[in-house]
Amino acid sequence: MERKGVAVVAVGGNSLIKDEKRKTIPDQYAAACESMSHIADMIQQGWDVVITHGNGPQVGFILRRSEISRGELHEVPLDYCGADTQGSIGYMFQQALYNEFHRRGMKRLAATVVTQTIVDRHDKAFEHPTKPIGSFMSEEEAKTRRDKEGWSVVEDAGRGWRRVVASPIPQRIVEAEAIKNLIDHDFVVIAVGGGGIPVIEQENGELVGVEAVIDKDFGTSLLANMINADLFLITTAVEKVALNFNKPTQVWLDRITLSEAKRYMEEGHFAKGSMGPKIQAMIRYIEAGGKRGLITDPENISRALAGETGTWILPD
Repeated sequence: MERKGVAVVAVGGNSLIKDEKRKTIPDQYAAACESMSHIADMIQQGWDVVITHGNGPQVGFILRRSEISRGELHEVPLDYCGADTQGSIGYMFQQALYNEFHRRGMKRLAATVVTQTIVDRHDKAFEHPTKPIGSFMSEEEAKTRRDKEGWSVVEDAGRGWRRVVASPIPQRIVEAEAIKNLIDHDFVVIAVGGGGIPVIEQENGELVGVEAVIDKDFGTSLLANMINADLFLITTAVEKVALNFNKPTQVWLDRITLSEAKRYMEEGHFAKGSMGPKIQAMIRYIEAGGKRGLITDPENISRALAGETGTWILPD
């Protein structure tokens, strides 16, 4: 089988939650099996794959359990929530891939790397936290947690009060070399869950976790550059990227260059809460020397790799 290169594939944390009625662990595992079957197609075609994933809903579940059990059990710090989800989602993906490989007669194994991502302690995001996490609270409880525990809290669109944390830009993936070594030894790797566990490097060189959230696609983009990946693939809910999405003038994009991607971003075509961060992550990857990027939905990965669909982002 011809080796096609190293592909870093980002899977959204929301892709494991099909809808409000399907949130249980068995539901999430079933969704994981579906996504991993499409990635197994890539691997069978000759790609060496690193899989990253989001973890927003899953971290939210852990925080909610922690809040409900307050007074009975210790609360779980945010960086440990990230580590917990890297392990649990990694386990889902590993088992789904093991079973998929077994069915196909493929002699491959997957391994999960609990991954730390260094962020700058002076990142301006720490001065202006914007990322909502955890449950809604009353104004009274929110201000009590702010005063007693130093939380940043905001009123969220009339729905109640929530805690907000920083979303700093990732600087370095601590375990990048370990991930690369696993790829070189034919392992499928699951890593950089949730963008990585955010840590800062102290003056003595030691690492310490911080209460923050890293954008999954930014963390994945950084990893793709650090291991010199041949392809950076982001899976999402749509088959292609569009200009004027959901408007009468909507236009689907097959291929765009780096400069076109930048121009479309400046023109406001990609929403901050959906496609915007994905395009930004692609821009970062290509600007740092990345070879090619692709955005599509999981079920169309094979067709997109064959040039039949998806949106390719390429250097100028």
